[in-house]
Amino acid sequence: MVMADVKIEINQCEEAMLKATQHLEQELTKIRAGRANPAMLDGIRVDYYGTETPLDQVSNVNTPDGRTITIQPWEKKMIEPIQKAILAANLGFNPNNNGESVIINVPMLTEERRKELVKAAHKEGEHARVSIRGARHKALDGVKKAKQGGLAEDLAKDADSEVEKLTGIYNKRVDDLIAAKEKDILKV
Repeated sequence: MVMADVKIEINQCEEAMLKATQHLEQELTKIRAGRANPAMLDGIRVDYYGTETPLDQVSNVNTPDGRTITIQPWEKKMIEPIQKAILAANLGFNPNNNGESVIINVPMLTEERRKELVKAAHKEGEHARVSIRGARHKALDGVKKAKQGGLAEDLAKDADSEVEKLTGIYNKRVDDLIAAKEKDILKV
């Protein structure tokens, strides 16, 4: 019975660590690297007849080239609310429209801005590491309680090493994600 509890604890630990890295990936897509990407507009909600609706549910979002994002609303009268929502999101974009769609020109990044974005990416990475450490701590506490409840010493050591192995794997994943994003941001 006690070993089953430890297995559950380790599985929950791994699940929490996986969620932390997935969240990091999601947050890193929001940090722009100088090229237009529809993911830059994820999270923007538009007032659609009094209901806050995700942008991608009222329009098509495309990137015809590396410097432009076009938003083709399904209803022409949505152009103005889309522009207002983009401005309200405070992403540093100035949306224009041609009467048919909203056009965002993504400006080139300055060296100073690139360094700020790298810092932001590292900050997100640290948030992920904190979550991973929290999951590790919780799992190790669970193993310690199981040991007090009668779990054999060798099984407890195996469980501890399994948790540490998972921690190493997911911390390496965070490092890899941050390194890739940093390389992407600094590439001119």
